[in-house]
Amino acid sequence: MSNLKMKEAALIYLDRSGGLQKFIDDCKYYDDSKQSYAVYRFNILINPSDVVELDAELGNRILHQPLKAAEVFQSVCFIAVKTLSLIGQLQTETQINIVLKLTHLPSLRSYGLDLCDFPLDYTSQRFYMMQGIVIAMTTVTKYTQGARFLCSDEACPLSKGFQYIRVHVPGATESATIRNDFLCNLCASSLQEDRKFRVLGDKQIVEIITTKTLQAFQGYSNNQPFRFQSLTIFLRDESVNKMNIGNEYKIIGIPICVKTSQTAVCIEANSITLCNSKVPSGISNNFRCLLSLTSSSCWKFTAVLANIFAAQIVPPGTYNLLKLCLLMSLVQTSDHKKELEDCLDILIITSDTLLVERLLHFSINLIPRGICHPVSTEIFPTLSRNKYGTGAVSIQAGSALLAKGGICFIGDLASHKKDKLEQLQSVLESRSITVYIPGKKFGGDTDQQMTFPVQCSFWSFLDMDSSSRRTAQKNNILIGQMDCSLIPANLVEAFGLLINCNESSPCHPLLPTVQHTLNKAIDPERLLYVASKQFTTEDFEKLLAFAKNLNVEFSLEAERMIHGYYLASRRIRTDSIYGSKLSASALKYL
Repeated sequence: MSNLKMKEAALIYLDRSGGLQKFIDDCKYYDDSKQSYAVYRFNILINPSDVVELDAELGNRILHQPLKAAEVFQSVCFIAVKTLSLIGQLQTETQINIVLKLTHLPSLRSYGLDLCDFPLDYTSQRFYMMQGIVIAMTTVTKYTQGARFLCSDEACPLSKGFQYIRVHVPGATESATIRNDFLCNLCASSLQEDRKFRVLGDKQIVEIITTKTLQAFQGYSNNQPFRFQSLTIFLRDESVNKMNIGNEYKIIGIPICVKTSQTAVCIEANSITLCNSKVPSGISNNFRCLLSLTSSSCWKFTAVLANIFAAQIVPPGTYNLLKLCLLMSLVQTSDHKKELEDCLDILIITSDTLLVERLLHFSINLIPRGICHPVSTEIFPTLSRNKYGTGAVSIQAGSALLAKGGICFIGDLASHKKDKLEQLQSVLESRSITVYIPGKKFGGDTDQQMTFPVQCSFWSFLDMDSSSRRTAQKNNILIGQMDCSLIPANLVEAFGLLINCNESSPCHPLLPTVQHTLNKAIDPERLLYVASKQFTTEDFEKLLAFAKNLNVEFSLEAERMIHGYYLASRRIRTDSIYGSKLSASALKYL
């Protein structure tokens, strides 16, 4: 009686939600094809809240026993097919494969799966919701959705028809669906697959990490050790190619245990939703007050910001040009869809790399996607063999794709090899990276290639006091007083901003910096300046988060100034004698 009641509730829900009409339309597609299938696959969209309100027992079964809940809908759909004569070729109920697609899960802690918690529950076979950033993905391969088996004994009545149908279920491997040791329930003879009825589907494997683990890539440490591990997600059929490297998603799925060379907990994905960051409601009161006080000028607020920025690292009033450029680059980051030309790359020429590096580390921690590239890893995507033996190639993100919508700090530019610098230049110019997948090396029939947009800004510096640079023969490639002879001129030009941090200039007085460094060494937690107390790191985080989501328009005065600059620069560039070799890219950034 309980099952009958749930079937009635399932039918009522399908009718009310429009799922029954969609099911009828899908059946018409199968019936019109006039082709006999071993398995007929149907997706049914389920809103758990609506189902629980209609019938609590059915809702509970969907949430906590989804495989059994699918059987309820399978029975209802089979009766509908036979009653309404929807598919003439369908013979048995086992031929119907129902996939329940959930719109959401209850916002209760017990339905969330924290990737940092241990152990993960993979035995209950129920739905969980998790959130993470894609760090790797494979190419698309095939898997067996369903297959038809027949008894090998021709005298057995089960040697015909569609009595033995095997369908993929979450957690099942390929060998669980297709094997040669199945036996007939009637005569105990071996079963043989009817290969012409095998139904194939698409499969893709992605790896995600929780957002909290990004601090491991930000060069930040609170002296608390932590461990993180990626989680593998299996995407099938309509979910394939719905996830992109670097994006953050909410995933509803069933945890499973996969045994390869080592046991691993994975997720069989059910539904995927792209995460959108919440836009902050405003800025702190201190910044509101500052904005009010400086409203008489369109420059004062920005100038004060640059002056007091990163007072924990350098004294106010020092490195103002660099800090202003860093703030501009930080504001150009985005949590939403980002135009590729909006990136602002920065290359810093300095002899005080320690202080500059500290300043850059501090800055990238102010945004969600500030990535400090570890020297032991790759900046751009790399290839490896998939550890689950699916024959697919795994594409690892690299620091640049992981920093999507943010900043990728790659350290000293001179520390990278020539081929990596050439690759960097290509990316800076095209804002994309192409990965070539040789078919022979990875067991494929043909070569493939995949192109990924690179949606982050790059920060780097050049150490002008390194021994190799001092002894190197200097070519006549000078930008002002900066010698960039060890780095290709085209690569230097590819950066949006080239900043000379000359510590001997009046803009960088040494005494305040020395005093600041000594005081910080004695008491690292001490706030040395009033600005540090009034405008905290959290205040700057809120300001950047708010500012980067503003829809900015040029004022009429700004448009006139830009137009005048273009006219003036055109005259300078076209002058054959006194003209300046100002590149098109430099003009665009200016």
